[in-house]
Amino acid sequence: MRRAGAGEGGQASVELVALLPLIAALALAAWQGVVAGQEHALAASAARAAARAELVGRDPRSAARGALPGGLAAVARVARRADGGIEVRLPVRMVVGGVGLGSVGAVAGSAGAGG
Repeated sequence: MRRAGAGEGGQASVELVALLPLIAALALAAWQGVVAGQEHALAASAARAAARAELVGRDPRSAARGALPGGLAAVARVARRADGGIEVRLPVRMVVGGVGLGSVGAVAGSAGAGG
């Protein structure tokens, strides 16, 4: 006589192994979101530094690049907008793989831009 459910001893292990790729993909997607958020925060900080530098008569581009970590300073795009603000754009670094995800940016207004 067999007990009910006696043949299902490894079922949970098999289901866990089947779900591991999905769990890994979700974890990587969440981490990629964290990286993109960090890039945006760094761009906003650099844009504020550029706006402050322009306010006191210094070069906003060098101030923005100086506010970024070494590797990002080289790839940052710093531009003056028509409204007088300074825009800093940074590429979003990939957690895994080499496909580009675009860029994130932030704008800080100068004294003449009213913000």
